[in-house]
Amino acid sequence: MAVTFNSKFLFSIVTSISLFISISHTQLTTSYYQKSCPKFDQIMQDTTTNKQIKSPTTAAAALRLFFHDCLVDGCDASVLVSSTPFNKAERDADINLSLPGDGFDIVVRAKTALELSCPGVVSCSDILAVATRNLVTMMGGPFYNVKLGRRDGRVSSASRIEGHLPRPSMNVNQLIDLFKSKGFSVQEMVALTGAHTIGFSHCKEFINDIYNYSKTVQVDPSYNPRYAAGLRSACADYHKNPSLSVFNDVMTPRNFDNAYYQNLPKGLGVLKSDRALMMDLRTRPFVELYAKDQKAFFEAFSRAMEKLSLIGVKSGQNGEIRRRCDSFN
Repeated sequence: MAVTFNSKFLFSIVTSISLFISISHTQLTTSYYQKSCPKFDQIMQDTTTNKQIKSPTTAAAALRLFFHDCLVDGCDASVLVSSTPFNKAERDADINLSLPGDGFDIVVRAKTALELSCPGVVSCSDILAVATRNLVTMMGGPFYNVKLGRRDGRVSSASRIEGHLPRPSMNVNQLIDLFKSKGFSVQEMVALTGAHTIGFSHCKEFINDIYNYSKTVQVDPSYNPRYAAGLRSACADYHKNPSLSVFNDVMTPRNFDNAYYQNLPKGLGVLKSDRALMMDLRTRPFVELYAKDQKAFFEAFSRAMEKLSLIGVKSGQNGEIRRRCDSFN
């Protein structure tokens, strides 16, 4: 039996679906907690400032944690959830095992302070988003708006990670495809990669490029030779100490600036995926632009971060306000 649809009925369905998809974004506002938690901004600022002063690696840790959260099932704080005997959570996937503790700690500190001031009101996902922005700004980076009103996700599974996060060994084609699947252009991808202007990479992520590159060459020739020698020295005890790491930006590791891009033409990119940006005709123009114009980088980074922060946002019954950020209610 043939089934027919009234055109007005179809239009109504499409309109309803479109409204449902967009409503989670329209519910977010920069003043979301103005009445329900008036001290939100001050508590977040005080907490992030104190933590960064005590632990200078916090900014890079939070920024990386935010990326790893948002690119997998959206910005819903699912990466913060601890595993149980019945569920291996996202944070225990192999690629997340090296996430620095300072990133998790800043969220716990802020959540604790906010629960005392306005219990059960502020989501862990909003805390991570604002903490990341505050810390980037503290490091000299741009201030950008963070819309609020996210709810925390109800699912966190290590099995959902693969294919959603960039790996250091990826080539440009793989990187472009991954970011495209999340709705980002090539330019936005290059701007977001500028997050590597702060933070560090573990030796295990590039060890083969400096010791066992090929049968005939030990070191990847795309490295600056003196820089490669420095990396070999820094990672010499890697097998005894797998936690060894080096700064992503060897020039100004504690400043959020455009030095990361200036380093790439000189062969000073730590990871293969960093150096690849300079060697591909699709990404090189943006590397060169941001290397000479920090304002252009900051503007592009801000827009891309605002866009990233809205991926897969949960609202209403699709999420919850966790009482603890490391476990579901």
